[in-house]
Amino acid sequence: MKITAGEMHFQLLNKKIKACKKEPVTIDNCLGQRYIAAGRNGTDVTINGTPGNALGAYLDGCNITVNGNAQDATGDTMNDGVITIYGSSGDATGYAMRGGTIYVRDSAGYRAGIHMKSYMDKVPALIIGGKAGSFLGEYQAGGYIVVLGLGYEGESIVGNFCGTGMHGGRIYLRTDKLPHDLPKQVKAEEATAEDLAQINSYITTFCRKFKVKKQDVMNSKFYVLTPDTKNPYKRLYTAN
Repeated sequence: MKITAGEMHFQLLNKKIKACKKEPVTIDNCLGQRYIAAGRNGTDVTINGTPGNALGAYLDGCNITVNGNAQDATGDTMNDGVITIYGSSGDATGYAMRGGTIYVRDSAGYRAGIHMKSYMDKVPALIIGGKAGSFLGEYQAGGYIVVLGLGYEGESIVGNFCGTGMHGGRIYLRTDKLPHDLPKQVKAEEATAEDLAQINSYITTFCRKFKVKKQDVMNSKFYVLTPDTKNPYKRLYTAN
């Protein structure tokens, strides 16, 4: 099913998408409509243009492809499925996501992966090809965040306060320059072969989707950030 969004109100657009359960949906001329495919677990959605805030919020199993940029809160609290963005995404990408995968070809704004969490077989992953803004992985409790820094080699690929409040999960940074202000509750170590094996399938998929040579990505230094269990954040939040 093809829908030309144009100036269509987001409520009407989402009503049309929701009604289409048995065939893929293609949205042309998307102009910032919000909540596209929120909670969807039906057929796939392709968006040509720029979707608005909360794209794929509470997503529960389909694939969303954006041929363009996405705005804030993409994948907010998504539970399953895949969101692929052939451009950049705004602030709070992957906010509180608890399953599924988001691939961003270019860069992401502030607070990407904030409150990301995992539970049993649900392990969310956010793969960013460019760089990320401040507060990456803030309060992260599970899952994987990967920032590849493609095109930004030799530069800082994350903003300030990376990993603030982090108490679970992992952040992978392909860089020679660690953030200068990592909190004491987060430890940074050069990634081992075993560490990289955990994200190998995500890197493979990223490179296939965006036509990047995997060898060029992997022939670089990676750091992995994890919570320091010897210096946990709980000391900051509980009374003694």
